[in-house]
Amino acid sequence: MSLLFPLGLLALAAWLVPLLIHLARRHQYAPLDFAALRWLQARIRPRQKIRFDAWPLLLVRLLLLAALALLLARPVLHGGAADTHAVTVVAPGLDGAALRGQDAEGDWRWLAPGFPALADGAPAPHQPLASLLRELDQRLPAGAPLTVFVPDPMPGLDGERPRLSRAVNWRPVPLAPASARTATLPEVQVGAGIADAEQRVLAAIQRAWSNHPLSPARAAGTAPDDGQLGVWLATGPLPTAWQTWVQQGGSVLVTPGAAGARWMPVLRDAEGAVVLEQRQEGSGRLLRFSAALSPTELPALRDPGFPRQLLAVIAAPAAPTLAPAATQSPLHGAVAPLRAPRELSPWLLALIVLLFALERAMATSPRRGARA
Repeated sequence: MSLLFPLGLLALAAWLVPLLIHLARRHQYAPLDFAALRWLQARIRPRQKIRFDAWPLLLVRLLLLAALALLLARPVLHGGAADTHAVTVVAPGLDGAALRGQDAEGDWRWLAPGFPALADGAPAPHQPLASLLRELDQRLPAGAPLTVFVPDPMPGLDGERPRLSRAVNWRPVPLAPASARTATLPEVQVGAGIADAEQRVLAAIQRAWSNHPLSPARAAGTAPDDGQLGVWLATGPLPTAWQTWVQQGGSVLVTPGAAGARWMPVLRDAEGAVVLEQRQEGSGRLLRFSAALSPTELPALRDPGFPRQLLAVIAAPAAPTLAPAATQSPLHGAVAPLRAPRELSPWLLALIVLLFALERAMATSPRRGARA
């Protein structure tokens, strides 16, 4: 047993209260003079010993105060038998009822935040499965068997295989292959009000990428399409429709003088000077050149390899989010979870109620009043 708040034991100083009360309220003997004893020779009076009246009541009161002080100290009990029953989790997106079958006794849960029961309904499928596995491993007692059903291929990766403290029964469930997505080069989509010199530079970059002409300019109320690189070089804030598109994952090239903090260099020239910077905005990003978009102001535009370097920044490959489930089986060797201690506060509260009832019964007893 240990105490979460040992300073609570300072409340034991309250023991002085019932001790002083019992000393102050003990029975007093009044002296009575007798005429026949008045002429007796006076002798030394014996020393009076300290004694307590109703010592059972005093003991109950002391025990009550001790229980209250222990409750303030919050005792917990370590050890004991842990509940190591088997747990089965199912990743969202799988048919949990079909996987469970006729097993009505097992502990089946969703591999989702909070690990709800399988009967609570399927949660959203887009969850970081690897992170949830680490959290579940630390919640379960050491030695509890764990079975995990995950889709194959497995989504929700976070860069490394999860390392758990226990061996896991890893059960990949094959899914129907998704339609293959063809990789497309980004298309430059300019906004209204762009200068002719800047439009010629962007048209040359577009032809270097895909040999297609530049698309017509779009108004402020019409955002670019998915997969395009928006260009808004007009002065003033970005239009609302374009801002919403950036927050949802789009990329927009803004004027070089765009204000704001947290700009990070993403492209430099041969001399190391910054050519392009970017800033995260929601799920998307804003980009700006370090100077006006002209060969005079930005010499890096004269480099024949500049379109390819810019394309490497704009169309940077995203981190993989899918992998064969068999290759993502958890590793073993993580630190075993600590056994959660048991709170003794409910038992102490019950004891305090019983002691208080006993103290009141003894303090108001008619037999005690007759003795007084």
